[in-house]
Amino acid sequence: MYALIKTNKGEMKVEFYEKDAPNTVANFVKLAKEGYYNGLKWHRVIPDFVIQGGCPNTREGATGMPGTGGPGYKIDCELDGENQYHDRGVLSMAHAGRNTGGSQFFVCHSRNNTAHLDRNHTCFGKVVEGVDVVDDIRQGDTIDSIEIFE
Repeated sequence: MYALIKTNKGEMKVEFYEKDAPNTVANFVKLAKEGYYNGLKWHRVIPDFVIQGGCPNTREGATGMPGTGGPGYKIDCELDGENQYHDRGVLSMAHAGRNTGGSQFFVCHSRNNTAHLDRNHTCFGKVVEGVDVVDDIRQGDTIDSIEIFE
């Protein structure tokens, strides 16, 4: 199974860490299939660190503060798998403390400033094609859609 994240700057193909983070992958896939991510913005972009999206408060017409929204539930972190290292292109769950993730996720620019995230945030996939798109994303750019292929 893989995902195609289509943005206004290009496409990223993502392979999932189904063995290491099965519940996180299942949650992301469910939300993607429901169209939850379509039209959301990348609300947090920090050069040489991460791009972050998945907040429903970035949807056109939303009134909440970007970066504070979620799907209305929380999921547990999955931190014990082998692929829990925040390398370039890795997708990981954003959270406001252990076991508070939901829909927000980030993609790492590089390994330079991300080691402290290892085993604190759940890595659940990696960009295997189009990783250069991560470098082109700016705050306010859009996630046009996320397609899941099984």
